[in-house]
Amino acid sequence: MTDAALSPAPVKASPFNGLEVLWVRHWTDSLFSFGVKRPEDFRFRSGEFVMIGLPGEDGGKPVLRAYSIASPCWAEELEFFSIKVADGPLTSRLQKIQPGDTVLMGKKPTGTLVLDALTGGERLFLIGTGTGLAPWLSVARDPETYSRFGHVYVIHTVRSVADLAYRDFFTREIHDDPLIGDEAKAQLTYYPTVTREAFETPGRITDRIKSGDFFRDLGLPEGFDPARDRAMLCGSMAMIKEAGELLETYGLKEGSNAEPADYVLERAFVG
Repeated sequence: MTDAALSPAPVKASPFNGLEVLWVRHWTDSLFSFGVKRPEDFRFRSGEFVMIGLPGEDGGKPVLRAYSIASPCWAEELEFFSIKVADGPLTSRLQKIQPGDTVLMGKKPTGTLVLDALTGGERLFLIGTGTGLAPWLSVARDPETYSRFGHVYVIHTVRSVADLAYRDFFTREIHDDPLIGDEAKAQLTYYPTVTREAFETPGRITDRIKSGDFFRDLGLPEGFDPARDRAMLCGSMAMIKEAGELLETYGLKEGSNAEPADYVLERAFVG
């Protein structure tokens, strides 16, 4: 028998990190956020996503889904924003996690909702629906965002007022951020809309753009200008498709990591 035959088989490295849950916050019956301990060797760009999941039940394969990282690239912990689906293969279990539990996270972040995929501009519009707000929590806390753009608009469309998770953060708390608080106070505007309840800015964001109400509310000239405006889109497939077509009518072109341009969307969530 040779020495090679006696050598143990190499152990295959796991593609996942097992991370400790640090905190959980339930916003509504259908929305929650949680934070996990960041691995020392984990690096990502603000706006990227990563696979998150739990071990399979009864020894089955892990159940994983793509989640945008809601923390900026410099943060010491990683934050995620999730829906709850009663019979969802992952979220039916994930919504029950508690501090001290372990979740799985992939080791390779990726994505197109990053500043690298945009060319230079003066105004940045971050347009999201539902949990599509998550990457804006990352991008809006990155100092590079404020050095590259004179003004940043965080736009969040939801069904009910209670779904405006992080509303207090974008209207008040971000101004106390020790790294970008002053810049956010001077350069960041938060613009929420609600589709199924009375609200000061009602309706779908695409409808408000088409009617011109969006621009009038913000005191901006009507329309997007490809010479100065850049945008990112994340959320429902319907919104992303419609908003992308709207931006194209104004002359904005879709960009990517390989070819930066005027606006980007996350195709991993679109299908």
